[in-house]
Amino acid sequence: MRQGSASAPRGARVGVDVGGTFTDIVVTDATGAIHTGKLPSTPEDFSTGVSDGVRQVLGIHDVDPQSVRDVVHGSTVATNAILERKGTRTGLLTTAGFGDVLELRRLRMPKLYDMTWEKPTPLVERCLRREVPERVDVDGTVVTPLDLGTVRRSVEALVAEGVESIAVSLLHSYVNPAHERAIGAMLAADFPDLWVSLSHRVLPVIREYERTSTTVLNAYVQPTVASYLQALRRQLDGARISGPLLIMQSNGGIMAGAAAAERPAYIVESGPAAGVIASAELARRLEIDEVITFDMGGTTAKASIVEGGRPHFTAEFEVAAGISASSRLSSGGGYALSVPFIDLAEIGAGGGSLIWIDPAGGPKVGPTSAGAVPGPVCYGKGGELPTVTDVNLLLGYLNPAGLLDGAMPLQVGRARAVFKREIADRLGLDPLVAAYGSHELANASMIRAIKSVTVQRGRDPRDFTLIAFGGSGPIHAAGIARELGIRRVLVPPRPGVFSAVGLLQARLECHAKKTFLKRTRDLDPAELEAQITGLEADAREGLGSDALRESPFEFESWAEMRYVGQGFELPIALPPRGGVWSAWLRRLDEAFETEHERTYGHRTGNPTEIVHLRVVSREVDPPPFPTGRFDASDAGHVGARSAFFGDRFGLVTTPVIRRSDLSSDRRAGPLIIEDYDATTVVPPDFTARRDTSWNVVIEEAR
Repeated sequence: MRQGSASAPRGARVGVDVGGTFTDIVVTDATGAIHTGKLPSTPEDFSTGVSDGVRQVLGIHDVDPQSVRDVVHGSTVATNAILERKGTRTGLLTTAGFGDVLELRRLRMPKLYDMTWEKPTPLVERCLRREVPERVDVDGTVVTPLDLGTVRRSVEALVAEGVESIAVSLLHSYVNPAHERAIGAMLAADFPDLWVSLSHRVLPVIREYERTSTTVLNAYVQPTVASYLQALRRQLDGARISGPLLIMQSNGGIMAGAAAAERPAYIVESGPAAGVIASAELARRLEIDEVITFDMGGTTAKASIVEGGRPHFTAEFEVAAGISASSRLSSGGGYALSVPFIDLAEIGAGGGSLIWIDPAGGPKVGPTSAGAVPGPVCYGKGGELPTVTDVNLLLGYLNPAGLLDGAMPLQVGRARAVFKREIADRLGLDPLVAAYGSHELANASMIRAIKSVTVQRGRDPRDFTLIAFGGSGPIHAAGIARELGIRRVLVPPRPGVFSAVGLLQARLECHAKKTFLKRTRDLDPAELEAQITGLEADAREGLGSDALRESPFEFESWAEMRYVGQGFELPIALPPRGGVWSAWLRRLDEAFETEHERTYGHRTGNPTEIVHLRVVSREVDPPPFPTGRFDASDAGHVGARSAFFGDRFGLVTTPVIRRSDLSSDRRAGPLIIEDYDATTVVPPDFTARRDTSWNVVIEEAR
């Protein structure tokens, strides 16, 4: 439902995407010009790298900091705290008899016949879980009243154990949250220094494990995220940037920093989501219906799909498994997060991923990364183990004079010596052959991620265009496309900071969701509309800022449905509120069965039911997509160098060009195209051209 319209205010805007290795910055000024910067991240305090980078880009291009109307930020702070187990010591209050939910989890395991596999260690150890005397029935009836005295004593014991953050997840609180509210009020009054996450505020839906896991994750990272955002706000104020700090959510929308500090579970995949948003807008502008997004940075590689100009979403996600992905098809090896996510897969294969030999003598790539410190061996910052970036340098793909137009020198000799000692000699292979094999191993890992969002979703990757970005994505994209049979690859302008561009395209957005367990045949249109109306109010409230709520919004309504007896749901779009509900309800079963057949390959005709209702509140008018001329540099080496393309082609003298050197005519590979922030490799069996939007179009030679 559309409510009003507004034109975007003038002024500079800043997008900042912080990764494990690099911090990417995009600034659009009042004239529409686009300025970019890329610098190493500062893991000891990411806010320092952000503020220093923003100051640098604004200063170089003479942009007044006071003209910045907002800073949109995508961050890995929450993700890193989970992956590295560096969150806050957390306690859990739950209903008596449910203290082991975090261990019981689901009936899933990543390796069905591996008797040595162990479940991930719960983020809250058993001694820090306290069972609360209380019970609410499935219909919201209080069966056992809450004993607040016992709760208070339990919290005192947890505080004595060093707990700083409390998660509260009581049985059926999604129906009747009265007991959770009472505990929340007591904690605020008697323990004001504790961080508190209440499940009915974080995730008011059915499924005890998912709700508890999500609330625990929120509590575990909340102090870390809140402290980081406070530090970043101070840094921005010190730089005379007073515009609001907005945070990218995992669902591709942005929210106020205050809302992100309260619900950090919603920003776990904020950086990867920005790249998908940018890809979706690019696909719409180019009128491409089916797109695979491929984002390879320094630490991880991410893949998603866009169909009809729209990303796919999921409410089931697993983080910190071997591959972070929608848990509908995941292995049970990570922690469940049941908040709205862009449906993507993330795997530990980036430019900084370590290459190593396992105990059986086999070469491996990732998931451990060298990160920003010490970084790849070739960075000369103390790295002692070879990485994917070192391999790409040895293969001749990267400029030996340095990255970022030479601003970051590379130590080729040191990278060659370490790779030979640690990998090639141990495998008994020529260093170039071993390096190419390592490059192909990295590709295989990333192909696994792409298949998880295509083949495992019932999609054929050969029907899609691959949009490749990130600092390392364009190096690997053509090889991955060859293996998957993808016929066309697009590398957008400024691929190394493309996710930061997506931050500036994102709209204010909030999702509200509740359990509404009803069989489709029993639905009352009036009751359904009343529920949707309430969720619209909740969605607007969730933006976290009175000023932001004044913007005009539109609302989308979704029913998450399943066949009666199924374990998981599929989202089905509902018509705008005020539409002909009764007529639509007659078609709801057919809409669900069509989506079920598309996803799983069959339909059953069995009775269906709605499990959850979800409303998306979204800013009506998106910010204009940054289309101004990128301030691309023509500095750096342009000529030719030897590059190795495997046994089929061997060592080939390869032209090195700039994007501006391409035309609309196909140019045969091999080619190496150097941008300021990324390098694109076109193998000998591919061609490259430049379209009118300055995208590099790579296609297999015929």
